[in-house]
Amino acid sequence: MSDLTNARIAVIGLGYVGLPLAIEFAKKFDVVGFDINSERVEELNQGHDRTLEVDDDELRTSSMVFTDDPEALRASTVYIVTTPTPINEHKQPNLRPVLLAAETIGGVLNPDDIVIFESTVYPGATEEECVPVLEAVSGLTFNVDFTVGYSPERINPGDKEHRVSNIIKVTSGSTPETADFVDDLYSSIITVGTHRAPSIKVAEAAKVIENTQRDVNIALINELAILFNKLDIDTEEVLLAAGSKWNFLPFRPGLVGGHCIGVDPYYLTHKAQSVGYHPEIILAGRRLNDSMGQYVASELVKRMAKKGLPLRGAKVLILGLTFKENTPDLRNTRVLDIVHELRDFDIDVDVHDPWADSAEAFALYGMRIMPELLRNTYDAVILAVAHAQYRELTGEEVRGFLRNESGIVYDLKSVLRPDIVDIRL
Repeated sequence: MSDLTNARIAVIGLGYVGLPLAIEFAKKFDVVGFDINSERVEELNQGHDRTLEVDDDELRTSSMVFTDDPEALRASTVYIVTTPTPINEHKQPNLRPVLLAAETIGGVLNPDDIVIFESTVYPGATEEECVPVLEAVSGLTFNVDFTVGYSPERINPGDKEHRVSNIIKVTSGSTPETADFVDDLYSSIITVGTHRAPSIKVAEAAKVIENTQRDVNIALINELAILFNKLDIDTEEVLLAAGSKWNFLPFRPGLVGGHCIGVDPYYLTHKAQSVGYHPEIILAGRRLNDSMGQYVASELVKRMAKKGLPLRGAKVLILGLTFKENTPDLRNTRVLDIVHELRDFDIDVDVHDPWADSAEAFALYGMRIMPELLRNTYDAVILAVAHAQYRELTGEEVRGFLRNESGIVYDLKSVLRPDIVDIRL
């Protein structure tokens, strides 16, 4: 068992989750940050974080070491895995990144070391999938020579209020002693406390249902928005009225993308189906939320047709490409669904986003981002992501992007003045 006072920490995966965590731990421990992306490592060594989760000044003054060399991890006693856990094209869990991290750790793992996983997985994956890899590569025996813990990440990209140190952390361990150690380790940097789960499976399940609950609730509101649109009722006005009751939950309709809410439920449904249970509500919510991009596009096309606007050759401006506001995170953005659907109608679509990296958008999706906004150019404008820059636009500026007064403004986030908007989700 590693000694907390002499713990040497290695964080595997330096993305939106791993980097802020590593920086926080480096304030109290010796920390090595490892990533297989050498360009990412070089960028961090030069003192810049493209995810914007860590300020450049904080990055430059940190004592931690960044590396892409697995041998640099060998002196560590605690390994924390923060690699992504995406889904494949069939919406099945892709554990390859976390298993590759386990292989890397297995190559340098020593007796008495502890491996803590933060990546979102289905209940049982840590002990059933990751531990066998650690054993096979290291030649060590689980719970004899080394132990594991699970402490699910709770990072919210772009959120400058809820940070690593002030979000309650769930902890767990494969033995009582390891559970104590993991809880003490995170308690050393978490100012608001921890919640110690009785088992790794409980901690895994807790993480995956956090986002499943949000997904299902948003799906309900999306379905209500579709219904209210058919009834010619303003959804936002309904939600404001209902929200006057103290226990009404403040969910809003919209696109559900990103690396958590739009992905995690599939990890749970995968596990459910493996034990012979077919989840109804979870999968229904996923289907509805995944269809919202097509719904938005179809509603715009209907409105354009009613106004006599030609579809073929029409120009539409979409404001925002990232999966949520005020972050450069492009992972699993559902704005693409709107783009693809509109292009199926031979509509010319331009996308603007002040937060997104143009090179990354093109590499990931073949999407070119407009460098600047053009006036008097478009037949319709869709505000898809509520970036701060878009919230600051005046009504005259938004409608100024349109060719003429017959143009359409579609506000998916209900942040623009109602009098300048033609459609709200």
